[in-house]
Amino acid sequence: MAGFDEDRLIGSDVVEAALGRAKYIVGAVALLVLVWNCVQSIGAGERGVVFSQLGGVKAVVLDEGLRLKIPFVETIIPMDVKIQKAETTSIASSQDLQTITAAIAVNYHIVPEAANQVYQKVGVLYRERIIEPAVQESMKAVSAQFTAEQLITRRAEVSNRMQEFLSERLRIHSIEVDEFSIVDFGFSEQFNMAIEAKQTAEQNALKAERDLDRVKIEAEQLVTQATAEAESQRLQRETISSNILQLRAIEKWDGKLPQVTGGGATPFINLQSLSAP
Repeated sequence: MAGFDEDRLIGSDVVEAALGRAKYIVGAVALLVLVWNCVQSIGAGERGVVFSQLGGVKAVVLDEGLRLKIPFVETIIPMDVKIQKAETTSIASSQDLQTITAAIAVNYHIVPEAANQVYQKVGVLYRERIIEPAVQESMKAVSAQFTAEQLITRRAEVSNRMQEFLSERLRIHSIEVDEFSIVDFGFSEQFNMAIEAKQTAEQNALKAERDLDRVKIEAEQLVTQATAEAESQRLQRETISSNILQLRAIEKWDGKLPQVTGGGATPFINLQSLSAP
């Protein structure tokens, strides 16, 4: 019986020791969990929004780095404040009721100091809830102010107006537009055919105008050439006529110089009279 009692005592000591070690392990684990829930890391290009189970979203916005929080009461939600890109396909109507399809790219960022307001009002799905609908609205509002042809020829102006409209809409939600671009415009097949026909007609008209100008220039050159040839023939006729008159005068001259009075006078021979029959 004595041996049995000793075994029971030894067993009891082992159990108590095991329980003591287990308590230490549980305490250490609980302490680690507590410490782990007291801190949270906020990455580069992010801001931390503090949400408390007791009071909702706090006014403070945490910067990058390792931040403290009340465990099991507060949660830090990271909000990306870097420049982000959203691409949206939008369908709208032009002023002349043509259907327009546009691929639009927008670079934007959340105002860092207002990250808590964005989370409180919109949440983390601000792209789906705010950005894309605002892009659609700006596309429809601005496209209605231009004809389909003007959307092509005045593309820079259209893009600037859309960016201004979109910036005003997003600024209300503490989101800034950094860059806006219309990647592509698409039109109906009928409109594309009409544009192609118009371009062909303009090219044909330009070719006809150039041909007319060429014909006019060639005609002016011919007139100038004909005038020059006529003038040349006239001069040739006058030269030939003068030569014939001189020849006839020489043939009729008897070799005697006319008699004149006065010193130093030069004899004058009337070729017309000599050449007369």
